[in-house]
Amino acid sequence: QVQLVESGGGLVQAGGSLRLSCAASRSIFSINVMGWYRQALGKQRELVALISSGDSTRYADSVKGRFTISRDNAKNTVYLEMNSLKPEDTAVYYCYAILSAAMGEPYNAYWGRGTQVTVSS
Repeated sequence: QVQLVESGGGLVQAGGSLRLSCAASRSIFSINVMGWYRQALGKQRELVALISSGDSTRYADSVKGRFTISRDNAKNTVYLEMNSLKPEDTAVYYCYAILSAAMGEPYNAYWGRGTQVTVSS
């Protein structure tokens, strides 16, 4: 069973930076899209950023210019560099990937368990 394991969350002051990482728990045949979603308390989960296998990126308007998504295909890892953090960025951040775990297996969506990011004012 493939797991996505996030790391790098924590508490930071407004204006600060954090870097999130997410790695697959084992070797993967092929990863298509990787990315990050977030869910603030009492709100729906929302897209933060996605990156395709060809390195095309997509960002939520609220994070454009502040967050940068990247991936290391050799390590099956996706990163989210978050700068100029604001209190409204406070949420649980979830890693997301569409991948085929082994040759011949279909592509499925996987989610990490989430990592808390708290930005104090």
